[in-house]
Amino acid sequence: MNILNRIASDVHLMFRRPVREQYGALCYRVKKKRSAVEILLITSRDTGRWVIPKGWPMDGKSASAAAAREAWEEAGVKGVVDNEPIGNYHYMKGLPEGLKVDCRVRVFALAVDDICKNFPEKGERQAEWVDCAEAASRVQEPGLKTLILAFEQKILAGLGPIAKNGTTGT
Repeated sequence: MNILNRIASDVHLMFRRPVREQYGALCYRVKKKRSAVEILLITSRDTGRWVIPKGWPMDGKSASAAAAREAWEEAGVKGVVDNEPIGNYHYMKGLPEGLKVDCRVRVFALAVDDICKNFPEKGERQAEWVDCAEAASRVQEPGLKTLILAFEQKILAGLGPIAKNGTTGT
């Protein structure tokens, strides 16, 4: 029986598709008066579920630059993107042929400083700014939920205490 299990395992590995990689942007802004972090969520075009902007690698662009480009194309936002990912998560991407492939999304934080009126996918998706708890409750992917909540803690820890006059108390 042991040899049959090994053969079955080897056959499974031979036919398993490699994990595909995508790059995503966790678009955020900080409301300093309230010490709150807001995340920009968008709906996917196919299912309407809440997601972050993400896409495939782009020739000639770094991973972080590709994530920033997706943020502009899908949500119409621009800003400062971190060069290092804050983490990654997995999800099953449905392809047009009906196949599903395992995708790993490397996520880059993007501090939004510009919201554009015109962008390639305008009118194809809904977009909403929500607090981190709401963002985590809306997205389906467990790994993305965890990333959002951990990101909020990291940003809030970096703000320091808020003084009575609304400035940081450093």
